[in-house]
Amino acid sequence: MDNLNSKIRSLKEQGVEYVFGFYVDINGAPKSKCVPIESLASMLGGSELYTVGALEGMGELGPHEDECAGYPDLDRMIVLPWDRRFALIPSSLRLDGTRYNQDSRNLLLNVTEEAAELGFVANVGIEPEFYVVRDTEGGWEPLVASDRINPPTCGYDIEATMLAEPFLGPMVKYMNELGWGVYSFDHEGGDGQYEFNFRYADALTMADRMTIFRLMAKHVARQNGCIATFMPKPFQDDFGSASHINISIASAKDGENLFASGGAYSELAMHFVAGVLEHARAISAVVCPTVNSYKRFTSKGFMDEISWAPIFQAWGENNRTLMCRMPVNRHCLEVRTADSAVNYYLGIAMVLAAGLDGIKRKLTAPEPVNVDTYKLAPADLVDRGCVPLPRTLDEALDAFEESGFAREVFGEEFHATFLKHKRHESHEFRTVVTEWEIQKYLQRI
Repeated sequence: MDNLNSKIRSLKEQGVEYVFGFYVDINGAPKSKCVPIESLASMLGGSELYTVGALEGMGELGPHEDECAGYPDLDRMIVLPWDRRFALIPSSLRLDGTRYNQDSRNLLLNVTEEAAELGFVANVGIEPEFYVVRDTEGGWEPLVASDRINPPTCGYDIEATMLAEPFLGPMVKYMNELGWGVYSFDHEGGDGQYEFNFRYADALTMADRMTIFRLMAKHVARQNGCIATFMPKPFQDDFGSASHINISIASAKDGENLFASGGAYSELAMHFVAGVLEHARAISAVVCPTVNSYKRFTSKGFMDEISWAPIFQAWGENNRTLMCRMPVNRHCLEVRTADSAVNYYLGIAMVLAAGLDGIKRKLTAPEPVNVDTYKLAPADLVDRGCVPLPRTLDEALDAFEESGFAREVFGEEFHATFLKHKRHESHEFRTVVTEWEIQKYLQRI
């Protein structure tokens, strides 16, 4: 208790007034009651109760049933560098004293504990892409208006990056204050699209960080009169926003990267990628979780340039047209299908669980595909074993529904909830009459 009192005094000295013990809904949006710092002790003991049945995709606990209690992990507390009145603590929801089985973070906890039992630690790096845009009378415009006059793309452009410093500068400052170790950032290919690269961390820590990252990006964008959008494909004639999951397995004993074997990839790494490919279609429903996600999976579409998006269920060494890339400059698996809308707890959990399944079953990876699949004829794609990834959310959900693996990872109840929530979203999308349809058919037929 003395240590806790000392902690509270220290937080007050830093200016902290309020604490959120957060969890996320099915979309990855953080949720919490706000607790004055003086009540932190009771909060840590599970005083804050939540009627999660009223939230998005967290089960159907009715008004007659017990509430979930939030149990914050104090060691993971983050004081928000842009507003030090607030601290956030990742929490585990419990129902009747046990982990609530429809809490996304609990699901990732379960999978990381399975990895630990095997003697592994999963390390994860994320490459978040997103747009910063402002609402104008003429529609959504990029943070920096001159992005529009630099065709075909402002990607890596120095002037465009410097002009975006009012957004990029505070982001880098805050991330480094939190110890995340930003080592590069850039203007991506889209007008108003940016990416940050920072140090990897263990799977749970990275999922926690990405929840904070989204809050941070939205705050800094608002300070610039804009919004930060994590919609995967916000504009049909511009690049989609990925959020590649770079994952590797390390020894829990000494931290050695077990994907590396000299200068090559280890046998364990290849079993891991084989597991991910085995369950690729079910994984797609989780790492590409919206109907909009699947607008990204095209080689070109309405764009002037190729999309650089993955469209096949295969792996290659540096091949960005495939779901799985095994980079030659670092020993990890890059899952390129994951997009900016992913719930990081669920997405990382599915990828990690699939890789562990490949390791346990000693699955054999297919031959790598190291050519530009955008240019291959259909017969050549078949010969190389390039199976198309799901083209719609419904197709991915069909695979998720049929997958015994997905049911095992999620558990029966959460598996059913995820399906119900996403099927409803897909059905709603199918009933909408779009502007494209009106323009195409209203006077033509």
